[in-house]
Amino acid sequence: MTTPAGSGTGFGSVSWWGLSPAVDLQAESPPVDPDSQADTEHGTPELNVLLLGSVDGRHLLRTLTRAALWPRRRFRFYVLENNMEAVARHMLIFSLALEDPEKMGLQERSETFLEVWGNALLRPSVAAFVRTQADRLARLVPEPDRLAEQLPWLSLGALKFRERDALEAVFRFWAGGEKGPEAFPMSRLWDSRLRHYLGSRYDARRGVSDWDLHMKLHDRGARVIHTSEFRRWRDTGVAFELRDSSAYHVPNRTLASGRLLSHRGERVAARGYWGDIVTGPFVAFGIEADDETLLKTSNDRGRDHAAQRDGAVPRDGRLGAPESHPGRPRAGARRRGWKPGACGLVCKMGLCVPGQSSQNFPGICLRGRMRKGLKTDKTLHHKSCYKGRFQLLYVACGMVHLLSPELGACVAPGGRLIVELAQFLVDLRQEQLQGFSTRVGELAQAAGFAPQPGARSSQTFARFYKARDSAPSHKDPAVGSGTPPPEVLAPPLEATNPPPEDLTQPLEGGIPPSEPLKRLSESQASLLEALVPPTGSQTPKPESDCTSGDQLPNP
Repeated sequence: MTTPAGSGTGFGSVSWWGLSPAVDLQAESPPVDPDSQADTEHGTPELNVLLLGSVDGRHLLRTLTRAALWPRRRFRFYVLENNMEAVARHMLIFSLALEDPEKMGLQERSETFLEVWGNALLRPSVAAFVRTQADRLARLVPEPDRLAEQLPWLSLGALKFRERDALEAVFRFWAGGEKGPEAFPMSRLWDSRLRHYLGSRYDARRGVSDWDLHMKLHDRGARVIHTSEFRRWRDTGVAFELRDSSAYHVPNRTLASGRLLSHRGERVAARGYWGDIVTGPFVAFGIEADDETLLKTSNDRGRDHAAQRDGAVPRDGRLGAPESHPGRPRAGARRRGWKPGACGLVCKMGLCVPGQSSQNFPGICLRGRMRKGLKTDKTLHHKSCYKGRFQLLYVACGMVHLLSPELGACVAPGGRLIVELAQFLVDLRQEQLQGFSTRVGELAQAAGFAPQPGARSSQTFARFYKARDSAPSHKDPAVGSGTPPPEVLAPPLEATNPPPEDLTQPLEGGIPPSEPLKRLSESQASLLEALVPPTGSQTPKPESDCTSGDQLPNP
């Protein structure tokens, strides 16, 4: 058996990384209107962004690292995912990014991030970090007061108790709550998945890998991905090899997810690896860089590996040169008035308060709260606080079926919509890519959006805007909130036939197969709120389900 080209099965049913390069969300948002968007209490314009299926936090990370190059703005990021494991990964990634630099240096954080984010196997030291952080997060999830105290940028207030229990169960598994490596034998699961996908082509897998890289990824704009690193990832699941290859042997449990399988007429809960085995994590951070010398090629191959491009962070923590956005970024912001602050990184003079702990990120200091979560896209517009709230809506290619008039009602007039296309989904043929782009346009139009005038041509993103007098279109009855995307982008979570036994692991131990192992009826979500730079001295108000102005803690 050979998996047919165009099936889309290689990407799997669970997304662990995106299929597009990270973008600066401020560059994608509409221009600041001080009269309509300014926060009267803080005197700072707000940017409210709703992200559906962003899965790996790359857009948030890039936006925050470039925030100092723009006029001061208050951020609120609403992140909506369709599985608890993705929510847990968001929490882990941002806990790492905001780790105290005195505990973990910038280089170590960068390397740890790459391994946790994109490697199937980890070094023992990185695996120990994951266990420690997972144990900590598992203890914080059921205790909202401690969570708000230790992770002020995070709130899980909108999650139900059973969803919190499911999230805690994910962290307990990561922390090693079940027996050793056999609880998640990643190498065997990866190889079994690869054999099932390639079928009779398995023995020629190196040739298949080279064909997909050179004839598909390179032709679609990812020419800097190196042949050797892509082959290694296809064979072993290790994308970023920062040390000797023998150092990577501990399974990365953050890539595990549960799934309900139909076996002999019964539903069986199984844990396995259901993610991408064809494209890889290189696209998200590895094919673009502020330093263009990292993108040079030799003999049509990238001279630097993706790990070097992803982990290339200047020693002084300074941000890269601003992108060209006439009239918007503050030109020369890096050169005027910036010096090392109390946090040890490059901060605007006076923003860091000596003697107080702060959450740091390369180039900026972050303080804020992550106040609440969201329910589902179908209920947001019923709450007055979400109707017309967001200036920017981001939709990943695997979530386009959620693009509906109800969701469009949550975007403010003049707001923007950016949809990730399937350009780097290797399994799809060119005609399928074109059909998907066409379908995205239809769904966006039905949701009340129109193509953004003057938007740069892109095969990776589709950009739209919401006219101030627009109303959702209902001309095409086939285009609606319940219309799914092409089947290749939304494989069913339940299989009619059981996969080979070595593709799954039965669940054992004391952790019940709760919410992470069921098809979620409501998407899980959370809100990231970061103030750049921190201002004022206010006392936090109690969390509520739909407030818009929670105060920030004392800097």
